[in-house]
Amino acid sequence: MKVCFIGLGYIGLPTAIIAAKHGVQVTGVDINPKIIELTNQGKLHIIEPGMEEMLQEVVKSGILKASTIPEVCEAYFIVVPTPFKGNHEPDISYVKAATKAVIPLLKEGDLYVIESTSPVGTTDKMKQLIFTERPELTGKIFIAYCPERVLPGNVIHELVHNDRVIGGVDELSTDKAIEFYSQFVKGMLHRTNCKTAEMCKLTENSSRDVQIAFANELSLICDKAGINVWELIDLANKHPRVNILQPGCGVGGHCIAVDPYFITADFPMESKIIATAREINNYKAFWCAEKIQNEMLKFELKYHRKPWVAMMGLAFKPNIDDLRESPAKGIAAKVMQSCNNAQIMVVEPNVREHNVFKLRNYKEAYEQADIVVFLVNHREFAELNYRTDIKVLDFCGVF
Repeated sequence: MKVCFIGLGYIGLPTAIIAAKHGVQVTGVDINPKIIELTNQGKLHIIEPGMEEMLQEVVKSGILKASTIPEVCEAYFIVVPTPFKGNHEPDISYVKAATKAVIPLLKEGDLYVIESTSPVGTTDKMKQLIFTERPELTGKIFIAYCPERVLPGNVIHELVHNDRVIGGVDELSTDKAIEFYSQFVKGMLHRTNCKTAEMCKLTENSSRDVQIAFANELSLICDKAGINVWELIDLANKHPRVNILQPGCGVGGHCIAVDPYFITADFPMESKIIATAREINNYKAFWCAEKIQNEMLKFELKYHRKPWVAMMGLAFKPNIDDLRESPAKGIAAKVMQSCNNAQIMVVEPNVREHNVFKLRNYKEAYEQADIVVFLVNHREFAELNYRTDIKVLDFCGVF
């Protein structure tokens, strides 16, 4: 089978590699020429353990190639970003552009699947777009929605072993999509319709956002009450039916920090808890930045000089290089702007260089700092010894 994956990002590229590894002839498409060049060289442009070796294997064997333009295939998978606009309105322009790129290539019997996280009704809109431009294909191609469910750092295992929800615009489309995914997915393939599948993805991430918001709200309360929030949560979780998550400096990533807005934008009157959770998690990042600035001011008043501050971590979660919607990145930027970048050392061990931040070695920054701010609980930070001679702001539970 010959298929085309439109979008070679954190989900599209690994899925393309896994499909190729299972014998599917794959053309990966991306608008970024650098990604195409690296992929065709067998080099991974993201951090994912074990994935580069698999990429080299499928590229060398000729079963996977990358291109800036799609080509005629039997199946097309849309795996492009779905950000939101400034007013938190969902932006499906990338999905629409990718769909328009494959419309001229579609033929009878082809499969078209959206994997991009999308507002409810997106698959139906793309179906209408396809049949408007190609009315002769009405009822003759298969259209479905199948969201991903993977954890960065464990993508190889989860793409194969996690259950998937597959919703077609009709029963035959669901059948066709299940037929494809069953080639490499060992988890259960759950049938539904495309709207329910779209809402399922949004529900999963909104649920996580609400749970994190509860933990972050507890951290705000505990700070004011003089209670160790980490001890509190540990004790509360001894209850057999309580499982509180760990607080952090906010919520980031392209899923949990974005997807709830796809619900609140379309159902503003009905999504009160979801909207409030978003507000709490966004506020936590501002609160962290203010705490840092206050400690810097206290230090300067006491020692009559500006402190050296180590901002530890920029990624949106531990042990990855993904900075999308990262609260840590926003906090670091806000603190730097407030003091004209003076004596702020930014650390991100999973990124070699950044076009905004001058990155420092984490050990050197930790030793030099007067104030250490842990924003992300990277595994490297566990090696550090707790310093009693400095101020440590631990927003993510390193210590």
